[in-house]
Amino acid sequence: MNSTIQTDGGVSQVAQKGIYESGSVEAVGLGRWEAEVILKVKQVIFAKGYGGFFFDDQAAIRAGLVPDGFVYKATPRDPSTKRVRAPAEAVSVILILEDGQIAIGDCCAVQYSGAGGRDPLFQASGFISWMEEHIKPKLLGIDCSSFKANARIFDSLATPERSVAHTAIRYGVTQALLDATAKTEHRTIAEVVANEYDTAVSHKPIRVFAQSGDNRYDNVDKMILKGVDVLPHGLINSPDKVGPVGEKFKEYVVWVRKRIVDLRIDESYSPELHFDVYGTLGIVFNNDDPRIVDYLGVLEKTAAPFQLRIEAPVDAGSREGQVEALGEIRRLLLKKGIRVEIVADEWCNTLEDIRFFAENSCADMLQIKPPDLGGINNTIEAVILCKAAGVKAYQGGSCTETDISARICTQVSLATQPYQILAKPGMGVDEGFMIVQNELERTIQRLDKAAD
Repeated sequence: MNSTIQTDGGVSQVAQKGIYESGSVEAVGLGRWEAEVILKVKQVIFAKGYGGFFFDDQAAIRAGLVPDGFVYKATPRDPSTKRVRAPAEAVSVILILEDGQIAIGDCCAVQYSGAGGRDPLFQASGFISWMEEHIKPKLLGIDCSSFKANARIFDSLATPERSVAHTAIRYGVTQALLDATAKTEHRTIAEVVANEYDTAVSHKPIRVFAQSGDNRYDNVDKMILKGVDVLPHGLINSPDKVGPVGEKFKEYVVWVRKRIVDLRIDESYSPELHFDVYGTLGIVFNNDDPRIVDYLGVLEKTAAPFQLRIEAPVDAGSREGQVEALGEIRRLLLKKGIRVEIVADEWCNTLEDIRFFAENSCADMLQIKPPDLGGINNTIEAVILCKAAGVKAYQGGSCTETDISARICTQVSLATQPYQILAKPGMGVDEGFMIVQNELERTIQRLDKAAD
Protein backbone atom coordinates (compact mmCIF):
# COMPACT_ATOMS: atom_id res chain seq x y z
CA MET A 1 0.00 0.00 0.00
CA ASN A 2 1.37 3.42 -0.97
CA SER A 3 0.39 6.81 0.37
CA THR A 4 1.71 10.37 0.22
CA ILE A 5 2.59 13.06 2.73
CA GLN A 6 2.21 16.74 1.87
CA THR A 7 5.24 18.75 3.00
CA ASP A 8 6.28 22.40 2.69
CA GLY A 9 8.50 21.52 -0.26
CA GLY A 10 5.97 19.42 -2.14
CA VAL A 11 4.69 15.85 -2.15
CA SER A 12 6.97 12.93 -1.22
CA GLN A 13 6.12 9.29 -1.72
CA VAL A 14 5.98 6.96 1.26
CA ALA A 15 6.29 3.21 0.80
CA GLN A 16 4.13 2.16 3.74
CA LYS A 17 5.63 -0.77 5.70
CA GLY A 18 4.18 -0.17 9.16
CA ILE A 19 3.00 2.50 11.58
CA TYR A 20 4.54 4.85 14.08
CA GLU A 21 5.03 3.13 17.40
CA SER A 22 3.03 5.90 19.04
CA GLY A 23 0.34 5.73 16.35
CA SER A 24 0.50 9.38 15.30
CA VAL A 25 2.18 11.36 12.54
CA GLU A 26 3.52 13.83 15.12
CA ALA A 27 5.84 11.11 16.41
CA VAL A 28 8.32 11.42 13.52
CA GLY A 29 11.80 11.16 15.01
CA LEU A 30 10.43 10.30 18.45
CA GLY A 31 8.69 6.97 18.05
CA ARG A 32 9.83 3.99 15.97
CA TRP A 33 9.16 4.95 12.39
CA GLU A 34 8.92 1.88 10.20
CA ALA A 35 8.00 3.51 6.90
CA GLU A 36 10.50 4.20 4.14
CA VAL A 37 10.18 7.86 3.17
CA ILE A 38 11.51 8.62 -0.29
CA LEU A 39 12.92 12.11 -0.68
CA LYS A 40 14.99 13.38 -3.58
CA VAL A 41 17.51 16.20 -3.97
CA LYS A 42 15.93 19.16 -5.72
CA GLN A 43 18.80 21.67 -5.51
CA VAL A 44 22.59 21.52 -5.10
CA ILE A 45 24.77 24.41 -3.91
CA PHE A 46 28.55 24.57 -3.48
CA ALA A 47 30.10 27.17 -1.17
CA LYS A 48 33.79 27.94 -0.67
CA GLY A 49 34.96 27.89 2.94
CA TYR A 50 37.92 27.38 5.21
CA GLY A 51 39.24 24.51 7.29
CA GLY A 52 40.10 24.76 10.97
CA PHE A 53 43.86 25.28 10.51
CA PHE A 54 46.50 25.46 7.76
CA PHE A 55 47.95 23.20 5.09
CA ASP A 56 51.66 22.57 5.76
CA ASP A 57 54.38 21.39 3.38
CA GLN A 58 55.57 18.40 5.42
CA ALA A 59 58.71 17.74 3.37
CA ALA A 60 59.91 21.32 3.83
CA ILE A 61 59.21 21.34 7.59
CA ARG A 62 60.73 17.91 8.17
CA ALA A 63 63.94 19.14 6.50
CA GLY A 64 64.50 21.33 9.57
CA LEU A 65 62.77 24.63 8.88
CA VAL A 66 62.64 26.98 11.83
CA PRO A 67 59.34 28.92 12.09
CA ASP A 68 59.34 32.70 11.87
CA GLY A 69 56.45 33.50 14.20
CA PHE A 70 53.50 31.50 12.91
CA VAL A 71 54.83 31.16 9.35
CA TYR A 72 57.75 29.48 7.63
CA LYS A 73 59.71 31.82 5.37
CA ALA A 74 61.08 29.40 2.83
CA THR A 75 60.40 28.08 -0.64
CA PRO A 76 57.90 25.20 -0.47
CA ARG A 77 58.92 21.82 -1.80
CA ASP A 78 55.34 21.12 -2.87
CA PRO A 79 54.92 22.77 -6.31
CA SER A 80 51.14 23.12 -5.85
CA THR A 81 51.46 25.81 -3.17
CA LYS A 82 53.15 29.18 -2.89
CA ARG A 83 53.69 28.92 0.87
CA VAL A 84 55.04 26.30 3.26
CA ARG A 85 52.02 27.13 5.44
CA ALA A 86 48.80 28.07 3.61
CA PRO A 87 45.20 28.51 4.82
CA ALA A 88 43.21 25.28 4.64
CA GLU A 89 40.26 25.50 2.27
CA ALA A 90 36.97 23.62 2.09
CA VAL A 91 33.86 23.34 -0.07
CA SER A 92 30.43 22.93 1.50
CA VAL A 93 28.07 20.64 -0.37
CA ILE A 94 24.52 21.81 0.33
CA LEU A 95 21.65 19.55 -0.68
CA ILE A 96 18.10 20.93 -0.56
CA LEU A 97 15.58 18.11 -0.36
CA GLU A 98 12.05 18.00 -1.75
CA ASP A 99 10.51 18.82 1.61
CA GLY A 100 12.77 21.82 2.17
CA GLN A 101 15.17 20.16 4.60
CA ILE A 102 18.86 20.94 4.09
CA ALA A 103 21.70 18.40 4.25
CA ILE A 104 25.34 19.52 4.37
CA GLY A 105 28.75 17.93 4.04
CA ASP A 106 32.16 19.57 3.79
CA CYS A 107 34.89 18.69 1.31
CA CYS A 108 38.19 19.08 3.14
CA ALA A 109 41.66 17.55 3.21
CA VAL A 110 44.39 16.89 5.77
CA GLN A 111 47.12 19.22 7.03
CA TYR A 112 49.89 17.39 5.17
CA SER A 113 48.16 17.01 1.82
CA GLY A 114 50.32 15.51 -0.91
CA ALA A 115 52.61 13.76 1.59
CA GLY A 116 52.76 10.07 2.47
CA GLY A 117 50.93 8.96 -0.66
CA ARG A 118 47.99 11.34 -0.26
CA ASP A 119 46.06 13.31 -2.88
CA PRO A 120 47.47 16.79 -3.70
CA LEU A 121 46.56 20.06 -2.01
CA PHE A 122 42.82 20.78 -2.05
CA GLN A 123 42.16 24.35 -3.18
CA ALA A 124 38.46 25.15 -3.26
CA SER A 125 38.54 27.68 -6.09
CA GLY A 126 40.18 25.12 -8.37
CA PHE A 127 37.58 22.42 -7.74
CA ILE A 128 34.18 24.13 -7.52
CA SER A 129 33.81 24.51 -11.29
CA TRP A 130 34.75 20.84 -11.72
CA MET A 131 32.12 19.89 -9.14
CA GLU A 132 29.50 22.02 -10.88
CA GLU A 133 30.16 20.12 -14.11
CA HIS A 134 30.65 16.57 -12.87
CA ILE A 135 29.06 16.25 -9.41
CA LYS A 136 26.00 18.49 -9.41
CA PRO A 137 24.13 16.80 -12.32
CA LYS A 138 24.51 13.41 -10.64
CA LEU A 139 23.23 14.69 -7.29
CA LEU A 140 20.12 16.37 -8.66
CA GLY A 141 17.10 14.10 -8.30
CA ILE A 142 18.95 11.39 -6.40
CA ASP A 143 16.86 9.27 -4.01
CA CYS A 144 18.19 9.81 -0.48
CA SER A 145 16.65 6.75 1.17
CA SER A 146 19.81 4.60 1.05
CA PHE A 147 23.15 6.08 2.10
CA LYS A 148 25.26 3.01 1.37
CA ALA A 149 24.08 2.73 -2.24
CA ASN A 150 24.60 6.44 -2.92
CA ALA A 151 28.02 6.49 -1.25
CA ARG A 152 29.28 3.68 -3.46
CA ILE A 153 28.31 5.65 -6.56
CA PHE A 154 30.01 8.89 -5.57
CA ASP A 155 33.05 7.31 -3.93
CA SER A 156 33.94 5.62 -7.22
CA LEU A 157 33.02 8.52 -9.49
CA ALA A 158 35.39 8.75 -12.47
CA THR A 159 35.62 11.20 -15.37
CA PRO A 160 37.81 11.41 -18.50
CA GLU A 161 40.03 13.88 -16.60
CA ARG A 162 40.28 11.88 -13.36
CA SER A 163 40.32 8.16 -12.64
CA VAL A 164 38.56 9.01 -9.39
CA ALA A 165 37.53 12.29 -7.78
CA HIS A 166 39.83 13.95 -5.22
CA THR A 167 39.48 12.37 -1.78
CA ALA A 168 38.24 15.69 -0.33
CA ILE A 169 35.36 15.83 -2.83
CA ARG A 170 34.29 12.24 -2.18
CA TYR A 171 34.52 12.90 1.56
CA GLY A 172 32.26 15.98 1.47
CA VAL A 173 29.70 14.65 -0.99
CA THR A 174 29.18 11.42 0.96
CA GLN A 175 28.84 13.38 4.21
CA ALA A 176 26.02 15.37 2.63
CA LEU A 177 24.37 12.19 1.35
CA LEU A 178 24.59 10.62 4.83
CA ASP A 179 23.04 13.71 6.36
CA ALA A 180 20.32 13.62 3.67
CA THR A 181 19.43 10.02 4.54
CA ALA A 182 19.21 10.95 8.22
CA LYS A 183 16.96 13.90 7.35
CA THR A 184 14.80 11.65 5.17
CA GLU A 185 14.37 9.08 7.94
CA HIS A 186 14.12 11.63 10.77
CA ARG A 187 16.90 9.76 12.55
CA THR A 188 20.35 10.61 13.82
CA ILE A 189 23.28 9.92 11.52
CA ALA A 190 24.47 7.35 14.06
CA GLU A 191 21.21 5.42 13.72
CA VAL A 192 21.39 5.45 9.92
CA VAL A 193 24.93 4.05 9.96
CA ALA A 194 24.06 1.39 12.53
CA ASN A 195 21.01 0.35 10.52
CA GLU A 196 22.79 0.11 7.15
CA TYR A 197 26.01 -1.50 8.43
CA ASP A 198 24.48 -3.76 11.07
CA THR A 199 26.30 -2.22 14.04
CA ALA A 200 25.15 -1.05 17.47
CA VAL A 201 25.07 2.60 18.56
CA SER A 202 27.11 3.25 21.69
CA HIS A 203 25.30 4.86 24.59
CA LYS A 204 28.61 5.85 26.15
CA PRO A 205 31.02 8.51 24.81
CA ILE A 206 33.98 7.33 22.71
CA ARG A 207 37.45 8.25 24.03
CA VAL A 208 38.48 11.67 22.70
CA PHE A 209 42.08 12.44 21.74
CA ALA A 210 43.08 16.12 21.69
CA GLN A 211 46.00 17.61 19.75
CA SER A 212 48.16 20.44 21.05
CA GLY A 213 49.66 21.87 17.90
CA ASP A 214 52.86 23.82 18.51
CA ASN A 215 51.43 25.30 21.71
CA ARG A 216 52.32 22.03 23.39
CA TYR A 217 52.49 23.33 26.96
CA ASP A 218 49.51 25.62 27.54
CA ASN A 219 47.30 23.30 25.52
CA VAL A 220 48.23 20.32 27.71
CA ASP A 221 47.00 22.31 30.71
CA LYS A 222 43.68 22.81 28.91
CA MET A 223 43.42 19.09 28.19
CA ILE A 224 44.06 18.13 31.80
CA LEU A 225 41.58 20.67 33.17
CA LYS A 226 38.91 19.34 30.79
CA GLY A 227 39.67 15.71 31.56
CA VAL A 228 40.57 14.71 28.00
CA ASP A 229 40.89 10.92 27.66
CA VAL A 230 43.96 10.82 25.39
CA LEU A 231 46.63 13.53 25.02
CA PRO A 232 48.63 15.51 23.84
CA HIS A 233 49.66 14.57 20.24
CA GLY A 234 52.50 17.09 20.55
CA LEU A 235 53.12 17.79 16.85
CA ILE A 236 56.69 16.47 16.98
CA ASN A 237 57.16 17.05 13.27
CA SER A 238 60.85 17.95 12.95
CA PRO A 239 64.11 16.43 14.23
CA ASP A 240 64.80 19.63 16.18
CA LYS A 241 61.82 18.86 18.44
CA VAL A 242 63.30 15.43 19.19
CA GLY A 243 66.88 16.51 19.80
CA PRO A 244 70.17 15.03 18.48
CA VAL A 245 69.85 11.96 20.76
CA GLY A 246 66.16 12.26 21.64
CA GLU A 247 66.70 14.38 24.73
CA LYS A 248 64.21 17.16 23.83
CA PHE A 249 61.31 14.80 23.25
CA LYS A 250 62.14 12.88 26.43
CA GLU A 251 62.09 16.15 28.41
CA TYR A 252 58.65 16.90 26.98
CA VAL A 253 57.30 13.48 27.98
CA VAL A 254 58.69 14.07 31.50
CA TRP A 255 56.93 17.43 31.62
CA VAL A 256 53.57 16.05 30.38
CA ARG A 257 53.62 13.25 32.96
CA LYS A 258 54.47 15.64 35.81
CA ARG A 259 51.85 18.14 34.67
CA ILE A 260 49.09 15.51 34.78
CA VAL A 261 50.11 14.46 38.29
CA ASP A 262 50.33 18.08 39.48
CA LEU A 263 47.03 19.32 37.98
CA ARG A 264 44.64 16.40 38.28
CA ILE A 265 42.16 16.44 41.14
CA ASP A 266 42.66 12.77 41.97
CA GLU A 267 44.26 9.60 40.61
CA SER A 268 41.04 8.49 38.92
CA TYR A 269 42.05 10.74 36.03
CA SER A 270 44.62 8.66 34.16
CA PRO A 271 44.78 9.69 30.48
CA GLU A 272 46.63 7.72 27.85
CA LEU A 273 49.65 9.46 26.32
CA HIS A 274 49.72 9.50 22.53
CA PHE A 275 52.48 11.37 20.68
CA ASP A 276 52.76 11.79 16.90
CA VAL A 277 56.42 12.04 15.87
CA TYR A 278 55.97 12.08 12.07
CA GLY A 279 58.84 9.69 11.34
CA THR A 280 61.41 11.85 13.14
CA LEU A 281 62.74 9.05 15.35
CA GLY A 282 63.87 7.33 12.17
CA ILE A 283 65.70 10.48 11.11
CA VAL A 284 67.32 11.12 14.50
CA PHE A 285 68.40 7.49 15.04
CA ASN A 286 69.27 6.85 11.39
CA ASN A 287 66.55 4.19 11.08
CA ASP A 288 68.48 1.96 13.50
CA ASP A 289 65.63 -0.18 14.87
CA PRO A 290 67.40 -1.44 18.03
CA ARG A 291 68.33 2.13 19.00
CA ILE A 292 64.77 3.32 18.36
CA VAL A 293 63.36 0.49 20.48
CA ASP A 294 65.79 1.15 23.34
CA TYR A 295 64.79 4.81 23.24
CA LEU A 296 61.09 3.85 23.37
CA GLY A 297 61.89 1.71 26.40
CA VAL A 298 63.31 4.77 28.13
CA LEU A 299 60.19 6.76 27.22
CA GLU A 300 57.95 4.02 28.63
CA LYS A 301 59.61 4.34 32.04
CA THR A 302 59.49 8.12 31.75
CA ALA A 303 55.73 8.12 31.08
CA ALA A 304 54.78 5.56 33.74
CA PRO A 305 52.20 4.92 35.09
CA PHE A 306 50.44 6.23 31.97
CA GLN A 307 50.07 4.12 28.83
CA LEU A 308 52.33 5.43 26.06
CA ARG A 309 51.64 5.32 22.31
CA ILE A 310 53.93 6.57 19.57
CA GLU A 311 52.49 7.38 16.17
CA ALA A 312 54.66 7.04 13.05
CA PRO A 313 58.07 6.52 14.71
CA VAL A 314 59.58 6.12 11.22
CA ASP A 315 58.60 6.92 7.65
CA ALA A 316 59.89 4.30 5.24
CA GLY A 317 58.70 6.12 2.12
CA SER A 318 56.25 3.51 0.84
CA ARG A 319 53.35 1.39 2.02
CA GLU A 320 55.22 -1.91 1.92
CA GLY A 321 58.30 -0.34 3.47
CA GLN A 322 56.28 1.20 6.26
CA VAL A 323 54.56 -2.08 7.12
CA GLU A 324 57.93 -3.82 7.27
CA ALA A 325 59.57 -1.05 9.35
CA LEU A 326 56.75 -0.74 11.88
CA GLY A 327 56.43 -4.50 12.09
CA GLU A 328 60.13 -4.89 12.98
CA ILE A 329 59.94 -2.17 15.66
CA ARG A 330 56.84 -3.79 17.13
CA ARG A 331 58.50 -7.23 17.08
CA LEU A 332 61.52 -5.90 18.98
CA LEU A 333 59.29 -4.10 21.50
CA LEU A 334 57.39 -7.31 22.21
CA LYS A 335 60.65 -9.29 22.49
CA LYS A 336 61.99 -6.87 25.09
CA GLY A 337 58.70 -6.61 26.97
CA ILE A 338 58.32 -2.90 26.27
CA ARG A 339 54.63 -1.97 26.40
CA VAL A 340 54.80 1.11 24.16
CA GLU A 341 52.07 0.87 21.51
CA ILE A 342 52.82 1.71 17.89
CA VAL A 343 50.35 3.67 15.76
CA ALA A 344 50.39 3.65 11.95
CA ASP A 345 49.50 6.82 10.03
CA GLU A 346 51.73 7.63 7.04
CA TRP A 347 51.12 5.36 4.02
CA CYS A 348 48.00 3.97 5.70
CA ASN A 349 45.56 6.16 3.80
CA THR A 350 42.95 4.20 1.85
CA LEU A 351 40.63 1.39 2.88
CA GLU A 352 42.90 -1.06 1.05
CA ASP A 353 45.94 0.37 2.85
CA ILE A 354 44.22 -0.12 6.20
CA ARG A 355 43.36 -3.70 5.31
CA PHE A 356 46.99 -4.32 4.31
CA PHE A 357 48.36 -2.86 7.57
CA ALA A 358 45.81 -4.76 9.67
CA GLU A 359 46.48 -8.09 7.97
CA ASN A 360 50.23 -7.71 8.57
CA SER A 361 49.82 -6.93 12.30
CA CYS A 362 52.49 -4.23 12.12
CA ALA A 363 50.92 -1.82 14.62
CA ASP A 364 48.81 -1.83 17.76
CA MET A 365 46.57 0.94 16.41
CA LEU A 366 45.75 2.27 12.95
CA GLN A 367 44.75 5.83 12.34
CA ILE A 368 41.72 5.98 10.07
CA LYS A 369 41.85 9.48 8.59
CA PRO A 370 38.43 10.17 7.06
CA PRO A 371 39.59 12.86 4.58
CA ASP A 372 42.24 10.48 3.21
CA LEU A 373 39.77 7.65 2.67
CA GLY A 374 37.49 9.59 0.35
CA GLY A 375 33.87 8.60 0.92
CA ILE A 376 32.93 8.49 4.59
CA ASN A 377 31.52 5.03 3.89
CA ASN A 378 35.16 3.90 3.78
CA THR A 379 35.73 5.27 7.29
CA ILE A 380 32.77 3.20 8.51
CA GLU A 381 34.10 0.06 6.84
CA ALA A 382 37.66 0.72 8.03
CA VAL A 383 36.65 0.84 11.69
CA ILE A 384 34.64 -2.36 11.30
CA LEU A 385 37.62 -3.99 9.53
CA CYS A 386 40.12 -3.00 12.25
CA LYS A 387 37.92 -4.29 15.04
CA ALA A 388 37.44 -7.60 13.24
CA ALA A 389 41.24 -7.89 12.85
CA GLY A 390 41.86 -7.20 16.53
CA VAL A 391 43.63 -3.87 15.87
CA LYS A 392 42.69 -0.73 17.78
CA ALA A 393 40.85 1.70 15.49
CA TYR A 394 41.67 5.38 15.88
CA GLN A 395 39.12 7.40 13.92
CA GLY A 396 41.22 10.46 13.44
CA GLY A 397 41.26 13.17 10.84
CA SER A 398 42.90 16.54 10.71
CA CYS A 399 43.02 19.99 12.24
CA THR A 400 42.19 21.28 8.75
CA GLU A 401 38.67 19.83 8.74
CA THR A 402 35.50 21.75 9.57
CA ASP A 403 32.82 21.78 12.26
CA ILE A 404 30.46 19.97 9.87
CA SER A 405 32.84 17.12 9.03
CA ALA A 406 33.78 16.78 12.72
CA ARG A 407 30.17 16.45 13.85
CA ILE A 408 29.32 13.90 11.17
CA CYS A 409 32.43 11.87 12.00
CA THR A 410 31.46 11.95 15.67
CA GLN A 411 28.05 10.50 14.87
CA VAL A 412 29.71 7.82 12.75
CA SER A 413 31.96 6.91 15.68
CA LEU A 414 28.97 6.27 17.93
CA ALA A 415 27.69 3.73 15.41
CA THR A 416 31.04 1.99 14.77
CA GLN A 417 32.69 2.41 18.21
CA PRO A 418 36.41 2.87 17.42
CA TYR A 419 38.89 2.85 20.33
CA GLN A 420 39.32 6.64 20.15
CA ILE A 421 38.40 9.65 18.03
CA LEU A 422 40.15 12.93 17.35
CA ALA A 423 39.00 16.28 18.73
CA LYS A 424 38.83 18.38 15.57
CA PRO A 425 39.14 20.76 13.80
CA GLY A 426 41.77 23.33 14.77
CA MET A 427 44.80 23.32 17.02
CA GLY A 428 43.39 25.31 19.93
CA VAL A 429 42.00 22.30 21.88
CA ASP A 430 38.94 24.18 23.19
CA GLU A 431 37.06 24.43 19.90
CA GLY A 432 37.70 20.93 18.57
CA PHE A 433 37.10 19.27 21.93
CA MET A 434 33.87 21.23 22.39
CA ILE A 435 32.53 20.28 18.94
CA VAL A 436 33.26 16.56 19.28
CA GLN A 437 32.49 16.05 22.97
CA ASN A 438 29.25 18.03 22.77
CA GLU A 439 28.13 16.09 19.70
CA LEU A 440 28.77 12.84 21.55
CA GLU A 441 26.77 13.93 24.59
CA ARG A 442 23.92 15.51 22.60
CA THR A 443 23.44 12.43 20.45
CA ILE A 444 23.59 10.01 23.37
CA GLN A 445 21.05 12.03 25.35
CA ARG A 446 18.79 12.37 22.33
CA LEU A 447 18.77 8.61 21.75
CA ASP A 448 18.38 7.78 25.44
CA LYS A 449 15.44 10.14 25.91
CA ALA A 450 13.75 8.96 22.69
CA ALA A 451 13.95 5.40 23.98
CA ASP A 452 12.25 6.27 27.31
